[in-house]
Amino acid sequence: MSDRYPAPVGLVVSMLMIASLAHVPAAGQDPTAPADTWTPPHTSWGHPDLQGIWTNETITPFERSSELTGREFLNEEEASRLEQQTAQKNAAADGTSPPGSVGGYNRFWYDSGTEVLSTRQTSLVVDPPDGRVPVRPEAEAKRDDNRTRSTDSYEYMSLWDRCITRGVPGSMFPTAYNNAYQILQTPGYVVILYEMIHDARIIPLDGRSHVSPNVRLWMGDSRGHWEGNTLVVDTTNFTDKGRVESRGASSRIMGLPQTEALHVVERFTLVDADTIGYEVTIEDPEVYAKPWKVVMPVSRDQDYQMYEYACHEGNTAIELILGGARAEEKAAQEAARKSH
Repeated sequence: MSDRYPAPVGLVVSMLMIASLAHVPAAGQDPTAPADTWTPPHTSWGHPDLQGIWTNETITPFERSSELTGREFLNEEEASRLEQQTAQKNAAADGTSPPGSVGGYNRFWYDSGTEVLSTRQTSLVVDPPDGRVPVRPEAEAKRDDNRTRSTDSYEYMSLWDRCITRGVPGSMFPTAYNNAYQILQTPGYVVILYEMIHDARIIPLDGRSHVSPNVRLWMGDSRGHWEGNTLVVDTTNFTDKGRVESRGASSRIMGLPQTEALHVVERFTLVDADTIGYEVTIEDPEVYAKPWKVVMPVSRDQDYQMYEYACHEGNTAIELILGGARAEEKAAQEAARKSH
């Protein structure tokens, strides 16, 4: 994975990392809206200072459940009950695995959060108003086909399992662990370093055009600009090989395909000294019936230590999964031969 970025890009990241070396919104408030009386800190060159390490772990569902149809926000009692139920479920599941499974990590290794968002919104998806992603049936069929054929070949497997990327905007969605992001700034660039699969996303701010339509990228081609205190990032030029890869999303969303028409617009706004209001609008006409939006607060965590996410090095899972599937096929063929 060390060859993912060419030398000039790696140099920019290194330079940025060297250079970079109070209140919470109430329920029902827009987490992207700063307080009227608060002025955000600025860098020495005059841009709002987003630098630091941020996290977004939460137990707030990605999509709104049917039980909460028509409800945008939880009340305090409902939020407390959901948090208690999650704690009890985690405690009961710790150190156990389903019959026939080798199991996974115990709860010590997860940091998926223990609380709902401070806004107490009932889903990360806020538009459409029902809190549900407007997925086209044909996109769901493609997702299901990939799942059914996941042991046929690596090309049908999750990009996450293959250690390629979680993509954009999937890399910003909360998941089971490694929900940290380091933001670095220089006058001409903003970099977002994702802990999960260690992507470094470099966003130019100089007004340049997107690259040629012939160039297609796993994380797209991002261009940023400031609108007051909000960093707006427009991303196009996606490859059609990508997917929405976030286990923090519901299984209905996990693994949906994307096309080259995918268009993502993100907005990062300092709400207070320890909160970024994050908003993203996703448009892909062949996958979604209409554009949809996620809104959530992202919190500063000065004590968080980001470590290398060495996903690909020594990753023998793909080989073993496919090898196991071929062995099962061979055994079935041999059994069929003997039965005749």
